[in-house]
Amino acid sequence: MENVQSIKQRFELIGNDVKLNRAIEKAIQVAPTDISVLVTGESGVGKESIPKIIHSLSHRKHAKYIAVNCGAIPEGTIDSELFGHEKGAFTGATQTRSGYFEVADGGTIFLDEVGELPLTTQVRLLRVLENGEFLKVGSSQVQKTDVRIVAATNINMFEAIEKEKFREDLYYRLSTVEIHLPPLRDRQEDVHLLFRKFASDFGQKYKMPTIRLEDDAIQLLLRYRWPGNIRQLRNIAEQISVLEEERSISAATLNSYLPDSSGSNLPAVIGQAKKEGDFSNEREILYKVLFDMKSDLNDLKKLTLELLKDNDSNKVQRENEGLIRKIYGNQEQEEDIEHEETPAELLHLPEPVLEPTTPAPLQQPPEDRYHFAEEIEEEETLSLQEKEIELIKKSLERNKGKRKAAAAELGISERTLYRKIKQYDL
Repeated sequence: MENVQSIKQRFELIGNDVKLNRAIEKAIQVAPTDISVLVTGESGVGKESIPKIIHSLSHRKHAKYIAVNCGAIPEGTIDSELFGHEKGAFTGATQTRSGYFEVADGGTIFLDEVGELPLTTQVRLLRVLENGEFLKVGSSQVQKTDVRIVAATNINMFEAIEKEKFREDLYYRLSTVEIHLPPLRDRQEDVHLLFRKFASDFGQKYKMPTIRLEDDAIQLLLRYRWPGNIRQLRNIAEQISVLEEERSISAATLNSYLPDSSGSNLPAVIGQAKKEGDFSNEREILYKVLFDMKSDLNDLKKLTLELLKDNDSNKVQRENEGLIRKIYGNQEQEEDIEHEETPAELLHLPEPVLEPTTPAPLQQPPEDRYHFAEEIEEEETLSLQEKEIELIKKSLERNKGKRKAAAAELGISERTLYRKIKQYDL
């Protein structure tokens, strides 16, 4: 079995980082087997080198090695590219065509950007991994193939699974062994080494003296985050080699070639989760306001009902202190008047006057001037209830099912949220 250093020289891998060495070791160890391998890492870290190492050290090294960029093939034709098609299977299929899995029988297929595969193609790929069987597009005849699959992706697979963009069973089939390549910013000792290698290669390629970095430029090179990783470092080394007449590069010159990466670190594997309470559009904000208003109105109804039942404002105030503070807590700060009524004062209503026991003559009920309000409430009840359910669901999703955080976001108590979850069977 070859050692790590000889593999680096053979495949021109530069660097002495511990994580890089460990990734190469795992590739060497898994190569003699037929185990499926998933290579992960950010875009530009050199994931395509690992499948080449695995294939060259396997018993399939004399068979075909095919690299397929799954993200570059249109969704409508990817099944045909991978599995082939029969003549007349679709418009333009003028003849039978063999797919990559048929051509690479006995060899290795490298599926780059495997996270971009459509769900229908993922089902076909899962069948190939399970029993080596596949169907050509437009054919009913099952064919067998014996290929070793090595896949690579730069996306967070668990997030893709959670969003139902990638099948969980396929992920575990592909990632029997997972090899992770570290980003360039975690390999600081290798950055200058790689730059010197690229500068030397481009000096020979373009038949000009090799560029050299001054000390301040080296420090800038090490401090930069390299969001594009090795690919970006190589491109910058090539630009400077071609465009700069002065072969000694200062920090100011190097800085003019480095885009500002303080705002983002793309294309890195980063979370895309929104902040708590961050609504995607104005309509959701409006629904949130309506939901809060409805919640406050229900609290006021409850408070008024208890006050009418007990006829004891002090008792109601003691038992509902939190509710009163929630409803009237900010009123004192917003109203600029000489005397502001506190929740306690608002509750000191006059004692009800008892009417004489003499039966009063029957009277016609007064005309309800606000009869239309009830009709509006009936029309909007279902819509508001649906939006309330929608907001509760979204809040629970954003807070990963944590009711306390979701209740705080919605502006209601955890008990109220629990009651609503039970009420709506969420």
